[in-house]
Amino acid sequence: MQKIKKVSYQIFGMTMLLFIAQGCAAQTEQTRYGYLDSLKIQLQEKWPDNKTVNLVFHGHSVPSGYFVTPKVHSLSSYPYIVLQKVKENYPAAVVNTIVTAIGGEQSEQGAERFKEEVLTHRPDVLFIDYALNDRSIGLERAKMAWKRMIEDALAYGTKVVLLTPTPDLKEDILSSNLPLKMHSQQIRQLAQIYKVGLVDSYALFKEIAKTEELQLFMAQKNHINENGHEVVASAIMGFLKNEN
Repeated sequence: MQKIKKVSYQIFGMTMLLFIAQGCAAQTEQTRYGYLDSLKIQLQEKWPDNKTVNLVFHGHSVPSGYFVTPKVHSLSSYPYIVLQKVKENYPAAVVNTIVTAIGGEQSEQGAERFKEEVLTHRPDVLFIDYALNDRSIGLERAKMAWKRMIEDALAYGTKVVLLTPTPDLKEDILSSNLPLKMHSQQIRQLAQIYKVGLVDSYALFKEIAKTEELQLFMAQKNHINENGHEVVASAIMGFLKNEN
């Protein structure tokens, strides 16, 4: 029985790596053609020429690390998996992962506290992930809130990476005209308008759902588990990985 389980886990691991590779290839041109090249150069600097790099993750319960509510698995969430991967790539870098996300929050609330609680951390890169909860306020209100945060961050001099939503099992990700699909389309459009980065989590999990049970990546209906966070973190590393 244990032998069967081991083989199953190996197959699952290989499948997940395939989807991660596809996801990295599916990112926007800003990923593939150097949106964060200047930051990657900076991350390679050694003491005394290196400086602290702040990666700030703003959003709701998923980047906060909620798995099965109310438990919070901070170190297994994608902001901290990214930190670990960045340090593996850049051992001389001084890097902070700073999470300003709040469980249950939507983008209007995140925009209200943006200058006082996000920009005060002097982010070199800002990641925004709010779409799961933005269903409660609708597309137009969400669009205005995202635009406000993007414009404030760019004016500050911060690089911005937008994230489409991770799954909610109450919606069939393979169906059309669902709220999360529409929010994903809007986020992609914002990334193009502002020429910022995009991690298309929704597209990654949609591809996964064509051959795998999404439940394997979920802690509860609307929260991904560590496997799901690994998918998002690996896609983010499409921006940050040292190719040398």
